[in-house]
Amino acid sequence: MKHRLAWFLLFAINIGIAQVTTLITKEEVIAKVKESNNTLKMAEQDVLAAKGDFNQTNAILLPNISVSHTGIATTNPLMAFGSKLNQEILTAADFNPDLLNDPNQIKDFATRVEIQQPLLNFDGIFQRKAARSKWVATEFQSERTQEFIDLEIEKAYMQLQLAYKTAEVLKKAKETAMENKRIADNSFKQGYLQKSDVLAVEVRVTEIDNQLQYAKSNILNNSNYISVLMNANSDQILKPADSLVIVNQTFSEENLLENRKDIMAMNSATEAYRQMHKADQMAFLPRLNAFGTYELHDDDVFQSNANGYLFGAELKWNLFEGSKRIGKSQKSKAEYDKSKLQLAQYKSESQLELNKAKRSLEDARNKLKLTALALQQSKESLRIRTNRFEQGLEKTTDLLLAETQYSQKQLEYYTTIFQHNYAQAYVEFLTKE
Repeated sequence: MKHRLAWFLLFAINIGIAQVTTLITKEEVIAKVKESNNTLKMAEQDVLAAKGDFNQTNAILLPNISVSHTGIATTNPLMAFGSKLNQEILTAADFNPDLLNDPNQIKDFATRVEIQQPLLNFDGIFQRKAARSKWVATEFQSERTQEFIDLEIEKAYMQLQLAYKTAEVLKKAKETAMENKRIADNSFKQGYLQKSDVLAVEVRVTEIDNQLQYAKSNILNNSNYISVLMNANSDQILKPADSLVIVNQTFSEENLLENRKDIMAMNSATEAYRQMHKADQMAFLPRLNAFGTYELHDDDVFQSNANGYLFGAELKWNLFEGSKRIGKSQKSKAEYDKSKLQLAQYKSESQLELNKAKRSLEDARNKLKLTALALQQSKESLRIRTNRFEQGLEKTTDLLLAETQYSQKQLEYYTTIFQHNYAQAYVEFLTKE
């Protein structure tokens, strides 16, 4: 009764999976991730933000134009006289001392157009270059993020393949275990086996049931992770359209880490720090700016009976601001030196990681050969022991050991394929230009 219930539950689980399983290819996953992945979208926004910072530096090249309209009413002697003068309504009578000292209220509505044009701004030029380098660094980092997501897709898809392969192996192991149980039950009825042998076979069946449950959970976990990468419904169960197979690729012995996107991003970031330090040094130089205004005056709102303009240029040199500029220059120099050290450290760690990845790939290739050989041997051993068991010439414990070993070797072999393929993909990721 217990076994019928287990079979029913397993059948229900399989039917449930089959009803909601979505078949998907790696190419479809890649396409959906590129379209909807939130990490990639955030990287794109980082690039746009850096571009916005760069566009702000256009202020050192383009004019600053503002328009204002103000209205006043005043009896202030100086303001009243000046307002009449601006409106071009001043008469000889207005020079009467009594009117000059105690004028009547006068209204003045002024429209003012003001233009400021930077002509020579040395620190601004280098700030613009720094912003440009930061923008380039962000673009490289965004591209590297895309490459990392591609690696994650490769890994997640292979993990899903491995999960289904594991479930497939365990289902076959379950069939074999049930057949062994049938033979054991018949042998027990005929008096060839003891009850303990039958129980041992039943324990093996239960173990496989537990392993199948774990395999089902792995399928769900990997399906959910791929759904998160695609920013899709995480409740669906995905199934890869192709199976897990060995993939072999060749790599160039020349590893030009300088051309890798993350290295180039750090190079650009270091360049940005250098330009910022130069900008702080140039802050000691004078600035040359042009300016101009055009004004319209009237005693009625939005009218323009009188007008006038003013333009000129200003050469300004802040000779001393306490020690603010000196301290700022010292800080930017320290940040630049730190960025150079970080770049050197990152290159060293990247080379170390690449060397480790290559060794891991070589180990995976060797392990793949060994596990393939071990799988063949365990398969042949199981075949021989199964034949002898059917003839009553083999102990139940030896058969169970051979069957367990064969299942383990199958799982180990497919796990090694995953490790090999991922190690290969990781080396490709570390050497991608």
